[in-house]
Amino acid sequence: MIESIQITGMAFKLDEVTRKYVMKRIGRLDRYLPKHARATVSAEVKIAEVNQDHGNKYEVEVILNVPDKTIVAKDSTNNKLAAIDIVESKLTNQLRDYKQKKISHIAKRGVMSRFKRSFQREL
Repeated sequence: MIESIQITGMAFKLDEVTRKYVMKRIGRLDRYLPKHARATVSAEVKIAEVNQDHGNKYEVEVILNVPDKTIVAKDSTNNKLAAIDIVESKLTNQLRDYKQKKISHIAKRGVMSRFKRSFQREL
């Protein structure tokens, strides 16, 4: 669980239901992070209400600070909880890409992986 999450409501007051929902959905994104990044990750969630002619619209922006990178996702819909879900799915994809780039992909089993490890030691 991501421990340091800052939730900010712009132009309206956040209710407890929204706060708990953000903690639940954004807090569990640490499962997509490499182990070395889980201790230092921090999240900043900004929920803004944008008034339009035909109704209110909510804009959600999440900024994740992970080692060596800042990951940002932003979306706006008529429902703030739906916007949080969409941003969460965007962050999930970005975190998977981040993890793929940070972890070495030399496997630990199989004949070819043993050869790759021994060849890499010689270099």
